[in-house]
Amino acid sequence: MGGHPLDRPVWSALTGRQAELAKVDGGALRMHPDFGLFAAAADHEPATLAALGRLVRAHGGEVGLVERFDPPPVPGTTVVKRALCWQMVAETLAEAKPAPFPIQPLTDADAADMLALATLTAPGPFFSRTHALGDFVGVRINGQLAAMAGERLRPDGFTEVSGVCAHPDHRGKGYAARLMLHVAGKIAERGETPFLHSYADNAGAIVLYEALGFRFRCEQVLTVLAPQ
Repeated sequence: MGGHPLDRPVWSALTGRQAELAKVDGGALRMHPDFGLFAAAADHEPATLAALGRLVRAHGGEVGLVERFDPPPVPGTTVVKRALCWQMVAETLAEAKPAPFPIQPLTDADAADMLALATLTAPGPFFSRTHALGDFVGVRINGQLAAMAGERLRPDGFTEVSGVCAHPDHRGKGYAARLMLHVAGKIAERGETPFLHSYADNAGAIVLYEALGFRFRCEQVLTVLAPQ
């Protein structure tokens, strides 16, 4: 189950630069539930799958596997969602012109506003400490957090752009796209490659990502498991 680090982005991140966020049982691991729902297994041996099932049940709630192929059944769990995703990388980004609005770094002081915006707009799994997975930036309009974007999984040499969303009252103004480009640019400045995931049927989003410089790398399967 080796290969390119992005073939198994969750495993690569939680056994590498983000290992401190992993809860481990044998050959299985999952991200601390305050940060995210991601999980992965070293292999498909029965003992490893049993360990993954224990992690799901021990911490409650759902976990998400992001892999190139569908996983085998995991004991003690049930599949509650399956979705085909596009994994996209940006070897070369579109030119970033000066933003016509101030881009602000977001910190722990902004955590409540970030969680509220993510809960409202559902850009993807977002929990009480998701904002601490990497650098986040945002735009405030009259004090309200209007849009944000940030970082999530960080396999060696790569960082995922995620948490991209805009408040319904502030959509159509280019905030989210410009914030994405800002985040991706900072990742590239560190000598890493930005990447992201999009649902394969979200054609509108994919067109935007391509305009920013992201290109299709491979399909990934998101499998969400819950305790039986």
